[in-house]
Amino acid sequence: MIKVCYFARLAEELECREEVLDSGFNTVRDLVETLKQRGEPWQSTLSDGKLMVALNHTMGSLDSQPADGDEIAFFPPVTGG
Repeated sequence: MIKVCYFARLAEELECREEVLDSGFNTVRDLVETLKQRGEPWQSTLSDGKLMVALNHTMGSLDSQPADGDEIAFFPPVTGG
């Protein structure tokens, strides 16, 4: 199993802060594609091309390879000013 967390705007749009899923994904990209198959708002929220990923509290990418017991976090890019 993997724990998937959503932060900031993503959590608000998806109305989900975290969930536990089976760990049968080769890459985080595979996970995202599976989540997008849920339809809206998942498809548009996860398709904006500005998705940041952390794997076990370390910055990762869509090509990161999750393993059983991992935590994957998705969040929008951080901006400042």
